[in-house]
Amino acid sequence: MIILGIDPGYAITGFGVVEHDGRRFKTFDYGTIETPADMPFPERLLAIDQGIDSLIQTYQPDCVSVEELFFYRNTTTAMGTAQARGVAVVAAARENLPVHEYTPMQVKVAVTGYGHAEKAQIQEMVRILLNLKEVPKPDDAADALAVAICHAHTGNLDSTRAVGGYQKGPPKRRWR
Repeated sequence: MIILGIDPGYAITGFGVVEHDGRRFKTFDYGTIETPADMPFPERLLAIDQGIDSLIQTYQPDCVSVEELFFYRNTTTAMGTAQARGVAVVAAARENLPVHEYTPMQVKVAVTGYGHAEKAQIQEMVRILLNLKEVPKPDDAADALAVAICHAHTGNLDSTRAVGGYQKGPPKRRWR
């Protein structure tokens, strides 16, 4: 299963492309899509869309995992990040790819086993799990790889919804 992880942002959108065979990870690519502050906002969103579309065309992922928004003190930042996140979801939907969303706490638990892990702990676990020589940089790329790892560890890959399906977090379990 090839997973495209996205850490959305309108200035910097992190991405990570990994393959998970159920036991091991293989890292294909990671990095950022950056837009300059002086670029008109609609053009920034278009650049993010084009960057994500290029990744989808290049790596042909089976699904996309996106980090959900968390509380922002700055409303302007939150709105811009939400719009960048929407662009990522639409780019995946355009290619009929399932989209899975995870909260920052879900990502931390899936990667480190601890929901209040510090950024450095998460990055070191990403390095270890992906067998990388160094911690991925910049932070946005490491975060995107963590989101992809989260899906591999917690998403029920066999029960992913039909093509183009949209699933929020891990599947709900029914206990009887």
